[in-house]
Amino acid sequence: MRIPISWLSEFVDVPADVTPEDVHAALVKVGLEEEDVHGFEVTGPVVVGQVLEFTPEPQSNGKTINWCQVDVGEAEPRGIVCGAHNFAVGDKVVVSLPGAVLPGPFPISARKTYGHVSDGMIASARELGLGEEHDGILRLAPLGLDPEVGTDAIALLGLDDWAVEVNITPDRGYAFSIRGIAREYSHATGSPFRDPAAAVTPIEGSGFSVTVDDRNPVRGEVGVSVFATRVVRGIDATAPSPAWLVGRLKLAGIRSISLVVDVTNYVMLELGQPIHGYDLDRLSGGITVRRAAEAEELVTLDGQRRKLHPQDLVIADDSGAIGLAGVMGGKSTEIGHSTSNVLIEAANFDPVSIARTARRHKLPSEASRRFERGVDPDVADAAAARVVELLEQLAGGKADTLGSRLYAATAAKPIELPNGYVNAIVGADYSDAETLSALEDIGGVIEATDGALLVTPPTWRPDLTDKATLAEEVARIVGYDRIPAVLPVAPPGRGLTRQQRLRRSTAQVLAANGLTEVLAYPFVNSASNDTFGSPVTGKVPAVRLANPLDGEAPFLRTSLVPGLISTAHRNLSRGLVDLGIYELGLVFRPESGRTYGSGPLPSGVVRPSDGELAELLDSIPPQPLHLGALFVGAAIAKQPGQPAVQRGLTDALDAARQVAIAVHATVSIRTGSHQALHPGRTAEIFVGDRSIGYAGELLPALAEGYDLPRVTAVLEIDLGLLIDLAAREVSPTPIATFPAATQDLSLVVPISTPAGEVLAAVVQGAGELLEDARLVDDYRGSGVAEGSRSLTFALRFRATDRTLTAVQASDAKLAGAALAAKHFGATVRE
Repeated sequence: MRIPISWLSEFVDVPADVTPEDVHAALVKVGLEEEDVHGFEVTGPVVVGQVLEFTPEPQSNGKTINWCQVDVGEAEPRGIVCGAHNFAVGDKVVVSLPGAVLPGPFPISARKTYGHVSDGMIASARELGLGEEHDGILRLAPLGLDPEVGTDAIALLGLDDWAVEVNITPDRGYAFSIRGIAREYSHATGSPFRDPAAAVTPIEGSGFSVTVDDRNPVRGEVGVSVFATRVVRGIDATAPSPAWLVGRLKLAGIRSISLVVDVTNYVMLELGQPIHGYDLDRLSGGITVRRAAEAEELVTLDGQRRKLHPQDLVIADDSGAIGLAGVMGGKSTEIGHSTSNVLIEAANFDPVSIARTARRHKLPSEASRRFERGVDPDVADAAAARVVELLEQLAGGKADTLGSRLYAATAAKPIELPNGYVNAIVGADYSDAETLSALEDIGGVIEATDGALLVTPPTWRPDLTDKATLAEEVARIVGYDRIPAVLPVAPPGRGLTRQQRLRRSTAQVLAANGLTEVLAYPFVNSASNDTFGSPVTGKVPAVRLANPLDGEAPFLRTSLVPGLISTAHRNLSRGLVDLGIYELGLVFRPESGRTYGSGPLPSGVVRPSDGELAELLDSIPPQPLHLGALFVGAAIAKQPGQPAVQRGLTDALDAARQVAIAVHATVSIRTGSHQALHPGRTAEIFVGDRSIGYAGELLPALAEGYDLPRVTAVLEIDLGLLIDLAAREVSPTPIATFPAATQDLSLVVPISTPAGEVLAAVVQGAGELLEDARLVDDYRGSGVAEGSRSLTFALRFRATDRTLTAVQASDAKLAGAALAAKHFGATVRE
């Protein structure tokens, strides 16, 4: 929200020498975050001039320029070249003299052009930063201005004004207005507040037919609670908007369109009430507020033909829909240059309905932003009267008695605030007088009872719903600096759970091995879930969101891999080609045929019962904790004497083993298959007989489809299951004091026999003397029968109480070989 200071000063006392930093500091005190400062960026001598004479001079390029003599209040007139033709002798205009700087920046100097020395520039509204239109120079008479020649035009046109911008949180919709910001500035500084709504004289209106025919099909509520209309006749719709109005709108971030539209936007910014104007003569009968009919269409003011949804709240006349309520009006009743009679609408619509319509049609507007956050239902009459007042003053209109008023807003209910509650929840010591004063300052109506205050929130604060929100207001108004900084003390006997500790260990070990943790959005499309959510081809059950942020990704993920692929693709496109990334996160695995999240939600006012909590938990799909990792590019970069070492399947398997060690689990690797992974380059990971995940390289065609390198390795394991299967108690291994005996064992086995299973048999057979065993070679070739392969294992033996002899180590090795022979027909290769 941008707040022009001259506008703010109308409703609250602002010091004449105030700076943007001062205003921002005051608003920060009451919880409004500072954003920026805006101004017109016009400096130097910019004055009112009067055209004394001009001579049209055709040029060789086909253009005709005017050589003008302009009186700027000096002893002699100035000669100025001007390319515009929308002025006459005697017109008063704005002249930028040499030394001035216009927005751009565009410095003005005397320069030779078209055979003359142009001693300044006659400026247009665009060149001054007052608007986007450039139909010629800015003439002051149509703006209702007749100043003395030589008058400072910067002050005259309000170009010396500036605006501060603050960020408005969604719960404080009342601050989307100068009225609301002025009230907050008053809270922060103690300056008296003058309510602009109270300064408007209400205008009675009756006789115009307005019918509400609505019941929200989803929420069961009427979509409109206030609907006021007033009529102004005989306006001049072609009259220009005055400079002060255009300037304030510009500083507030809204461009000038036409006088009537500018007035409605001005009142919306001033009072926070969105206003819509209709060409009364283009209406067919009265107005009906209803839901859209099936297949109904509407051409909105932006010229787009929109197919309406049955939940859209529309404004209609006898011809059909003429506007999307609270979002955008329709083209058929648009106010144009020929408009003479205007119907003004000031309404209060259901925030949820407006928010859904705006998102459904991807049509955010200044009006919808305010309705979504809640508009004061009691300001509609004042806003309509204010529009009528301005149209009478600026457009020559005349207020008519035709109009209507519907008011069905629900009165705010008193909130009980127990004595001492604010101090207890905030942790500060507020006196009763401070609490009472703060609640009165925000507009609350207070009644004292035994042991509590009954506080009725003001109509502009729909966010005040319970005693906690009232306590927050007391803390905000009295000052956040009154809240003491106290370091909480953790109660004894608390700490991280086993799963939390092991999850942290997992993250630490992966980061220590050079991987980078990422967080991806959990929203994906159906194809991604089907491809990565199951090792076999087929439709994967998934949770579809009722109101997705992105219509192309409406499902919750069943795998972490799509998010990792998206992250890798983004980094690769920016030149980061060597990546090792991982994510720890939940995936969503619904049971086939079940519908989740369809039941009513608890109110939130009180803590749900155990039964309600159980129902809520049952309405949520299973969400196992997964670990995903992705590897592309070089693990070791090319350098002198060292070729590049590319990442691949081995990196994914190493990561799985490192994670298993971190959580005190033992995993085995077996050849596996997955629809998204390369055959022969895919491994399935087990703890005992339980499969916990897969590692492998993406199918080349799949990798190419995602614009990834041909070799892209991924890993995904069910980390929650791995932790559950891991050892609960881990005994430390004592430091060995006796030397180790190392031997190699080469076994010939059928080529289809998994190496991991052979290694497991060797380990089991070798017994307790075997300290470490790992596969170091897989040979297939000369000396090994066709259909077989030679697996070489490096074995390390050690005893805790003696030095082993070579014979003892050999016996243990042969015992392992014997068990492998028994299970797989392995033979020792000499």
